[in-house]
Amino acid sequence: MTTRDDILELQTRMGRSIIGQDEVIERLLIGLLANGNLLIEGLPGLAKTRAIRTLATNLDAAFSRIQFTPDLLPSDVTGTEVYHSVDGRGEFRFEPGPVFANIVLADEINRAPAKVQSALLEAMEERQVTVAGKTHSMPALFMVMATQNPIEHEGTYPLPEAQMDRFLMHVRVGAPSVEDEIEIVRLVRSEESAALGLDPAPGGRAPAADASESGRRAEERTGQDVVLEARQEIAALHVSPSIERYIADLVHATRRPDHYSEEIAAWLDVGASPRASIALDRCSRAHAWLRGRGFVTPDDVRALAHPVLRHRVILSYEAQGRGIDADRIIDAILERVALP
Repeated sequence: MTTRDDILELQTRMGRSIIGQDEVIERLLIGLLANGNLLIEGLPGLAKTRAIRTLATNLDAAFSRIQFTPDLLPSDVTGTEVYHSVDGRGEFRFEPGPVFANIVLADEINRAPAKVQSALLEAMEERQVTVAGKTHSMPALFMVMATQNPIEHEGTYPLPEAQMDRFLMHVRVGAPSVEDEIEIVRLVRSEESAALGLDPAPGGRAPAADASESGRRAEERTGQDVVLEARQEIAALHVSPSIERYIADLVHATRRPDHYSEEIAAWLDVGASPRASIALDRCSRAHAWLRGRGFVTPDDVRALAHPVLRHRVILSYEAQGRGIDADRIIDAILERVALP
């Protein structure tokens, strides 16, 4: 099997546990292959946490989950220096926090205050943590996936723009269709039956091997070396100058929308930073690689424009008052920026 075949097999295994969220699964894989961090937003019960946990379960990687709460401290995330007494002599040793894992789930990240959210900044951007003047590097495969709820804003702390910009993509999880919801009910019923040692109920389906079994065989997992090799192949993908110009034009349009439309200019206060261009380039290459191409097309760029840009633009008061969201603005920009 090729490296791409291994990644597609990982995608298939994830699809057995996550019903009706094929696009979300692909976005998670693109984030993994593009070596970035993801912000995943959706209403309660839409399998945000389950999707991330399923990815980690199917990888031969260390997984940690941090439940963000108002009383969480930065040291609860990064770790701290702990005093130890050895043979009558005292010394401080660094005890790593839960952020030292391959896949880190920051659950409901907007439930903790800014000082805790900022504890992730250095790890997300620099891939290291500094405690007591000492720098501790993160593993080669390191990814933060944060979830947040778009409703119930009471008692939450909105993420500052500086931290939002450090997420490679902002992925939105939608509700499943009726048919998919029936399959979800059957899947959960089968998992409950399996947990009780019973056969799947009539009309159900066999529980996915990767759903929640801690004792699943190691050979069913995708090794970290596969992901790292895939990243090397993606880095070698060809991006033509015209595609590079198209990416830059799209991002520039968020900063100078008056060049394209007075209406868009009235909707935007602040455009995306150069991190958006870098993210769009990386995600487009991963998208093309997953489809078996050795080059990037405009369709690859357009497919990832929304999750890459939606959290990097700041809407004007007029746009918010009229109920215009970032996706509508990105749609308008995609219509007006010329294709290569």
